[in-house]
Amino acid sequence: MQSLINISSAKVVTKGKQVFESLNFNWEKSQNWAIIGTSGADMTAFIETIRGNSVIPTGEIVRPFAKGYTGEKTSSGEINSFRDLIAYVSQRYEIRNKSNQQNFYFQQRFNSSESNDTATVREYLLEVNPKVSGPWTLKNVSELLHLEHLLDKSVLLLSNGETRRLALGLGLMRQPRIYLMDQPMTGLDVKSRAEFGEILKVVISKGVQVLLTTSANEIPEGITHVAKLSGKGIEKSWEVADFHLTAKHEQKLSYDWELLDSLLPKRPNENDEVIRLENLSIKYGEKQILKNLNWEVGSGERWLLKGANGSGKSTLISLLIGENPQAYSQNLWLFGRKRGTGESIWDVKRPTGFVAPELSRFFPANQTCRKVILSGLFDTMGLFKKVSAEQENLAREWMTLFHLEAVENIPINRLSLENQRWTLLARALIKQPKLLILDEASQGMDEFQRRLFKETVQQICERSAITLVYVSHYAEDVPEAVGKVMELD
Repeated sequence: MQSLINISSAKVVTKGKQVFESLNFNWEKSQNWAIIGTSGADMTAFIETIRGNSVIPTGEIVRPFAKGYTGEKTSSGEINSFRDLIAYVSQRYEIRNKSNQQNFYFQQRFNSSESNDTATVREYLLEVNPKVSGPWTLKNVSELLHLEHLLDKSVLLLSNGETRRLALGLGLMRQPRIYLMDQPMTGLDVKSRAEFGEILKVVISKGVQVLLTTSANEIPEGITHVAKLSGKGIEKSWEVADFHLTAKHEQKLSYDWELLDSLLPKRPNENDEVIRLENLSIKYGEKQILKNLNWEVGSGERWLLKGANGSGKSTLISLLIGENPQAYSQNLWLFGRKRGTGESIWDVKRPTGFVAPELSRFFPANQTCRKVILSGLFDTMGLFKKVSAEQENLAREWMTLFHLEAVENIPINRLSLENQRWTLLARALIKQPKLLILDEASQGMDEFQRRLFKETVQQICERSAITLVYVSHYAEDVPEAVGKVMELD
């Protein structure tokens, strides 16, 4: 059978660190792979190795799939690369404005009057300039990924799940022969995850070979082979029909819970009102996002906020964290005070800690792990003032708790995804908030890290009177302490 990519006895180094001792992998035509493992960083490093972004001091990687293309282009004097035939969707998808600058601030997502400098979904898809011809058009890509109703919408205003589908579409518009996807189902609701397998089968039917990283219990349809990674390399591989779920990675789910206990607020549960909505309705143009919504959250309550992609969860959260200007026209009370009665945005933000995976994209490039954590004391997207020795020590304790000391001076956009999530959680908690809102906060973590995150949130609930609003599409990620549910249609 024809080999597409072959890796032989490769020692692999990424960012100066060895990730694989002896990596062997042979990808043959008609095979479509799911890569699983206990480390999200290792799975990303595996994909980067295929893309040619790792150093291989010993061993080799060859890419026969591109030999004909690169030979033809070279003989005609054209600049070329095997990368011309590859599409890649990472978890770090970014949005840029029409000036090609990623200079957005978080509130712009909810202030539609400020989105004019951002391309629409249609413009974004048509900007792709493929190096080769292929079957993918704006029409069939938008139909396959259910983007038709979004084509004229600013990409800045897309929900997390919609942005993920757009990222998949951008990859298809490259007309790839090989499509690499790093955790592509992250951020998709239950229905969308089920549909992903059908999408994958259509992509494969057009002659595209697929390799994706995923969790062991989410192998989508269309995948033919599964490989499990470890620090040495490929630990084991299966044909998908022979693959059975391996035992969960048994590592001790524990941080220093006594240190956590000392850092959390010591407030009695006063049964005060934290959130109250009365007939809240939000529209963008003619599109109704939320309609006649009523909800009351008392102090110390723990709620699951759920709903399909596009149901309005992000919009509702934007109202709760003071980022949506429509709050002033609504019957919305936070901590017993109605919005629009003279409070500042900082009055709203001060008692609330917030974590969402996309937050990491809005910090300036010079903001390190340490600075991002300290910025939580001032509710700013970055640290812009001198801090006291006491505040420095507080940040150091949070970094010690979440094992972030080794990365404290690394910019947040260069941290691994799991360390980004712990950094953002420390940022939300450092000011001892009354209300903690976690919006898909463990997204992008590997299975062990997700379970550790869940246990950490459970411990936070057990050791404090903090009020929690928890958003997740994964029932297994919801801590036991969460006892109430608010579901949006």
